[in-house]
Amino acid sequence: MTDAFKDRERGFESKWAHDAEMRFRVMARRNKLLGLWAAGEMGIADARAKEYAMEVVQADFQEPGDEDVFRKVRADFDAAKLAQSDATIRSKMQELLAIAGEQVMAEAKK
Repeated sequence: MTDAFKDRERGFESKWAHDAEMRFRVMARRNKLLGLWAAGEMGIADARAKEYAMEVVQADFQEPGDEDVFRKVRADFDAAKLAQSDATIRSKMQELLAIAGEQVMAEAKK
């Protein structure tokens, strides 16, 4: 009986680790897509746009949640004197979260 319990416990731990990894991958993808969108809005292209997208991804490591990413993009839009409302940025974050989830799940199935 204890072996069955241990197997079940290992199964739950494995699923939790997998789910945590998938959440991380989805959020990182969302942040990359957000960075590419923001770069396009600011007129940044090519290699510099990819670099900027990675800066947005790295901004997410400052604190838990989305606020660090939001503040980065908001500050960069303000510095570029680009009129984007907070609601527009947050809406884009939600839109891109759904897209990122679909992309990551599709890749996981391959």
